[in-house]
Amino acid sequence: MNTDEAAAGSATDDVRMWLVERTYSDDEQNMVILTYATPDGERYFRKERALTSFTDVRDTTAAVDAAPSNVGTVEDPDDRERYAAEATRLARAHDPDDVI
Repeated sequence: MNTDEAAAGSATDDVRMWLVERTYSDDEQNMVILTYATPDGERYFRKERALTSFTDVRDTTAAVDAAPSNVGTVEDPDDRERYAAEATRLARAHDPDDVI
Protein backbone atom coordinates (compact mmCIF):
# COMPACT_ATOMS: atom_id res chain seq x y z
CA MET A 1 0.00 0.00 0.00
CA ASN A 2 1.42 3.40 -0.93
CA THR A 3 1.27 6.51 1.26
CA ASP A 4 -1.75 7.95 -0.59
CA GLU A 5 -3.74 4.74 -0.07
CA ALA A 6 -2.86 4.68 3.64
CA ALA A 7 -3.93 8.30 4.09
CA ALA A 8 -7.20 7.72 2.23
CA GLY A 9 -7.94 4.62 4.31
CA SER A 10 -7.37 6.40 7.60
CA ALA A 11 -10.04 8.99 6.78
CA THR A 12 -12.71 6.29 6.44
CA ASP A 13 -11.61 3.84 9.13
CA ASP A 14 -14.25 2.88 11.67
CA VAL A 15 -14.01 4.37 15.15
CA ARG A 16 -13.88 2.02 18.16
CA MET A 17 -16.56 3.00 20.65
CA TRP A 18 -17.30 1.54 24.10
CA LEU A 19 -20.73 1.18 25.73
CA VAL A 20 -21.26 4.03 28.19
CA GLU A 21 -25.01 4.18 28.66
CA ARG A 22 -28.12 2.05 28.20
CA THR A 23 -31.45 3.87 28.57
CA TYR A 24 -35.07 3.23 27.75
CA SER A 25 -36.90 5.70 25.55
CA ASP A 26 -39.53 7.89 27.18
CA ASP A 27 -41.15 8.59 23.82
CA GLU A 28 -41.65 5.05 22.56
CA GLN A 29 -42.41 1.84 24.38
CA ASN A 30 -40.08 -1.11 24.02
CA MET A 31 -37.15 0.98 22.76
CA VAL A 32 -33.68 0.84 24.26
CA ILE A 33 -31.00 3.40 23.41
CA LEU A 34 -27.37 2.24 23.54
CA THR A 35 -24.75 5.00 23.69
CA TYR A 36 -21.15 4.17 22.85
CA ALA A 37 -18.24 6.62 23.20
CA THR A 38 -14.53 6.92 22.60
CA PRO A 39 -12.24 6.54 25.65
CA ASP A 40 -11.55 10.28 25.61
CA GLY A 41 -15.31 10.99 25.77
CA GLU A 42 -15.08 13.33 22.79
CA ARG A 43 -17.20 11.34 20.33
CA TYR A 44 -20.32 9.19 20.62
CA PHE A 45 -22.46 6.76 18.62
CA ARG A 46 -26.07 5.81 19.40
CA LYS A 47 -28.01 2.71 18.51
CA GLU A 48 -31.74 2.40 19.03
CA ARG A 49 -33.24 -1.04 19.40
CA ALA A 50 -36.81 -2.20 19.56
CA LEU A 51 -37.35 -4.81 22.24
CA THR A 52 -39.67 -6.93 20.16
CA SER A 53 -39.69 -10.32 21.88
CA PHE A 54 -37.80 -12.67 24.13
CA THR A 55 -36.88 -14.85 21.14
CA ASP A 56 -35.27 -11.97 19.25
CA VAL A 57 -31.66 -12.36 20.40
CA ARG A 58 -29.39 -9.40 19.69
CA ASP A 59 -26.36 -9.25 21.90
CA THR A 60 -25.05 -5.98 23.25
CA THR A 61 -21.28 -5.97 23.03
CA ALA A 62 -18.81 -3.97 25.08
CA ALA A 63 -17.65 -2.11 21.97
CA VAL A 64 -18.65 -1.42 18.39
CA ASP A 65 -16.78 -0.01 15.42
CA ALA A 66 -18.77 2.89 13.99
CA ALA A 67 -18.38 4.59 10.64
CA PRO A 68 -17.05 8.15 11.08
CA SER A 69 -20.12 9.50 9.29
CA ASN A 70 -22.29 8.08 12.12
CA VAL A 71 -20.24 9.52 14.99
CA GLY A 72 -21.19 12.72 16.79
CA THR A 73 -19.26 15.12 18.99
CA VAL A 74 -20.03 15.29 22.71
CA GLU A 75 -20.53 18.97 23.47
CA ASP A 76 -21.38 18.88 27.18
CA PRO A 77 -18.22 18.78 29.37
CA ASP A 78 -19.96 16.74 32.08
CA ASP A 79 -21.11 14.14 29.54
CA ARG A 80 -17.59 14.05 28.04
CA GLU A 81 -16.08 13.36 31.45
CA ARG A 82 -18.68 10.71 32.31
CA TYR A 83 -18.37 9.01 28.90
CA ALA A 84 -14.58 9.02 29.12
CA ALA A 85 -14.61 7.40 32.55
CA GLU A 86 -17.09 4.69 31.55
CA ALA A 87 -15.52 3.96 28.15
CA THR A 88 -12.09 3.67 29.75
CA ARG A 89 -13.45 1.39 32.47
CA LEU A 90 -15.12 -0.91 29.95
CA ALA A 91 -12.07 -0.98 27.68
CA ARG A 92 -9.92 -2.11 30.61
CA ALA A 93 -12.41 -4.71 31.86
CA HIS A 94 -13.71 -6.24 28.61
CA ASP A 95 -12.72 -7.38 25.17
CA PRO A 96 -14.65 -5.51 22.45
CA ASP A 97 -16.78 -8.56 21.58
CA ASP A 98 -17.74 -9.38 25.18
CA VAL A 99 -21.51 -9.54 25.59
CA ILE A 100 -22.64 -7.28 28.42
